[in-house]
Amino acid sequence: MNVETVMQELEALGKERTKKIYVSNGAHEPLFGVATGQMKPMFKKIKINQPLAEQLYATGNYDAMYFAGIIADPKAMSEADFERWMDTAYFYMLSDYVVAVTLAEADIAQEVADKWIASDEELRRSAGWSCYCWLLGNRQDSEFSESKLATMLETVKNTIHETPERAKYAMNNFIYTVAVSYMPLHDKAVETAKEVGLVEVKQSNGKSKFLSASENIQKAVDKNQLGFKRKHVRC
Repeated sequence: MNVETVMQELEALGKERTKKIYVSNGAHEPLFGVATGQMKPMFKKIKINQPLAEQLYATGNYDAMYFAGIIADPKAMSEADFERWMDTAYFYMLSDYVVAVTLAEADIAQEVADKWIASDEELRRSAGWSCYCWLLGNRQDSEFSESKLATMLETVKNTIHETPERAKYAMNNFIYTVAVSYMPLHDKAVETAKEVGLVEVKQSNGKSKFLSASENIQKAVDKNQLGFKRKHVRC
């Protein structure tokens, strides 16, 4: 399949209702409104195809960019490639659920994510923290430095309330993910969640939403989910 036939298939799968949901979350034209689950049969046909992924991502069409993340070959992408993808990831569903997810399967994931966490750009920072969430929920504990993750928890505790809105979600999720998926720091993450307390996020409609890592950690404990690791990062 080439870029034209993929775009035609995506357009045929688009639904107005799904499109409206994506737009309400920050997507803008061009997009078709394809439910992500409907992309699986296409992935089975195409499999991993980095050149096609690059062409699709470059269209600027949200659905095509999302599908690009599914068929991309993360190990074939350089740091410059990920930076280029981030440059055009214009809202969190691209930065955190396409670019960060794809990066999480690359060997350079931690070093790139570290740079993004230190960035002044809201979506880069959000993608950096999100990438660690994807990594922690998939890779073995031995692949991480305990002292580094402990320092990162301290950073979250000290800065989350002054952080740009989108990064607050990712940082709050980082506390939760360490508590649930990285057992050496479970207790520290639980303590950090308590010290952070409720995190206020101002939404685009002007209303506030409050995030509680403690509440979500307790739910995971109640469901016996501690130590959770997913087989694959991408669908």
